[in-house]
Amino acid sequence: MPTTDSIISRAARVLFSNYARFPVVLTKGRDCRVYDPEGRAYLDFVAGIAVTSLGHCHPKVTVAIQKQAQRLVHTSNLFYTLPQVELAEALTAASFADRVFFCNSGAEANEAAIKLVRKAMGPERFEIITVRGSFHGRTLNTMAATGQDKVKAGFEPLPPGFVHVPFDDPDAVAATVGPTTAAVLVEPVLGEGGVRLPAPGYLKALRELCDRAGILLVLDEIQTGVGRLGTLFAYEQDGITPDAVTLAKGLGNGFPIGALLARAPLARALGPGTHGTTFGGGPLACAAALAVVRALREDPWILENTLRMGERLKGGLEALARRFPAIREVRGRGLLVGCELDRPARPLVEACLAQGLLLSLAGEQVVRFSPPLTVRDADVDEGLALFEKALGKGS
Repeated sequence: MPTTDSIISRAARVLFSNYARFPVVLTKGRDCRVYDPEGRAYLDFVAGIAVTSLGHCHPKVTVAIQKQAQRLVHTSNLFYTLPQVELAEALTAASFADRVFFCNSGAEANEAAIKLVRKAMGPERFEIITVRGSFHGRTLNTMAATGQDKVKAGFEPLPPGFVHVPFDDPDAVAATVGPTTAAVLVEPVLGEGGVRLPAPGYLKALRELCDRAGILLVLDEIQTGVGRLGTLFAYEQDGITPDAVTLAKGLGNGFPIGALLARAPLARALGPGTHGTTFGGGPLACAAALAVVRALREDPWILENTLRMGERLKGGLEALARRFPAIREVRGRGLLVGCELDRPARPLVEACLAQGLLLSLAGEQVVRFSPPLTVRDADVDEGLALFEKALGKGS
């Protein structure tokens, strides 16, 4: 097999340089561990950026993909397929929604949500309120919706129709609503914005505000949905019903798929010819996602473990914060946890990599922990020990 160095050298000659990649090549994964060409194992607390929620190569997902690949890989949405119908049935049965639109990514799901809002509310009400620090994707519309200037640099002019207000501030949203406002689009927890949690009651306040104003509440659960916070959907923890929800990341356990969920009256706004995708909801992707949803619904241990391991991880990081002044704050819910530093976080993530622990960044100074929901006590303890070792080397 080619070596790590030779693969990276080849990549430098043929790939775009738009990713700030770490110098690691991954060739195999099982559960919470991945391996490089030389056979070195890494404890994976990135999970594809909150994607491989059931762990790498989960048997049920792998078998579902294998079986479907032998039957039918693609037809297009000119026709019906059973996996797409079964997945939509599973998602609607588990949620507030009556209808599902399938696509290929989180950005596409949010793009569909933006189009749905505009079409449903009419030409006079087109403006969408989002929050500073949010991240909704890298299409032009979803970049415009994103509340981070660094994402937008060099791509202006972006589509108009988006207004950004402070996160966790319902009063700021209320002050911004006007005659052209169509919806509020918000993440229940800011993922790429630093794993930031709102105060209790924030989503409920937004729901009440939207009801009074006659506008829509759309939740971007790309990173927080499909069990990541300890419930199938994040909105369940706030006791509200959104008008629409977007999903992706963990939905396919690594197989690319996105989804927009909505009630039937709202979904009807996107009639034939208004929106579409060649590959969205393909039988292979839907088979993989159906295996994920069934696993989460049929095995209560997974979500219980998510909550328990999340508390174990946060508790361990909080203990480290008392010993290492570089840690400013530990925050998170379920197995989406952020560790904010008083300095740039990338050197610490690189030091963890050298110890055999994979972590990601959620902003310049935040280390993000998003291991598979199937992570065990011993894995969490090992991850904390490796993180402590890297902290010690950097202090």
